[in-house]
Amino acid sequence: MKVLITGGAGFIGSHIADRYLEMGHEVVIVDNLVTGQRENIPPAAKFYQVDIVDAEALSSVFQKEKPEIVSHQAAQMDVRKSVEDPVYDATVNVLGGINLMQNCIKYGVKKFIFASTGGAIYGEQDYFPADESHPLRPLSPYGITKLTTEKYLYFYNQTYGLTYTVLRYANVYGPRQNPHGEAGVVAIFTSKILKDEQPIINGDGKQTRDYVYVADVVKANELALKNGDNQIYNVGTGIETDVNTLFRKIVESIGKPVEEVHGPAKAGEQKRSVLDYSKIKKEMGWEPTYTLEKGLQETVAFFKAKFGK
Repeated sequence: MKVLITGGAGFIGSHIADRYLEMGHEVVIVDNLVTGQRENIPPAAKFYQVDIVDAEALSSVFQKEKPEIVSHQAAQMDVRKSVEDPVYDATVNVLGGINLMQNCIKYGVKKFIFASTGGAIYGEQDYFPADESHPLRPLSPYGITKLTTEKYLYFYNQTYGLTYTVLRYANVYGPRQNPHGEAGVVAIFTSKILKDEQPIINGDGKQTRDYVYVADVVKANELALKNGDNQIYNVGTGIETDVNTLFRKIVESIGKPVEEVHGPAKAGEQKRSVLDYSKIKKEMGWEPTYTLEKGLQETVAFFKAKFGK
């Protein structure tokens, strides 16, 4: 099959591209390289440096390539940036998504796989872990735009018959994660420690997240090619880890002593987030295979090689 991956030069998208190519699919990558890296693009993939907000340029890619499946991994994914500039956030995440859906209808795309968010979409949870029917109370423009895109997919399915699968990711980490944004605490801590800089933990460090390794997320995207039509799934581990524990595990994995330093708490930062993955396990047979320790080992090894340590 021919799959078009948006954000295919990015952290998660490039790993999905690698896997789809291994499976024998044709892969077309669309990425504006704002946060994506050219070196992440697999040589066997066809690459277009196009912004999904640019309707005309995007349409010409669809016209030329006529993909059977669209995997939408591209996003403005910095939660804090979404708060500072909600217009930009909505332009990329909502209008970009609609541009893609319009092209899917026009060019007969069979399926749309969407990378949504588990953490940001539920807001502060009523119960732990959150399943897919948990109330949706996003606390950031980023979470709102992901939820809005899910609603548009439902509309396009009901109105035009576009088949979709939504994957609500927990906090994804692993090799190629960008250590420069606010999104990837694992990458940020790891790269700072390796560069002999001091990582700063926000507030008391007791805020929890559900950390899922990128290879497990790739597996969910592999299964979504043929399963889970018109369904929404959480992709997480069901395990809560607070930032203090995460910091200590990273330090342990790197194997050099680092002081634990706390800074001021960030306003509006979610306190706890953890996802229930029983639906995707039951319906697709997916479950996480990487423990946090094993995933961190792989991640640290990647960054050590990158920084020549």
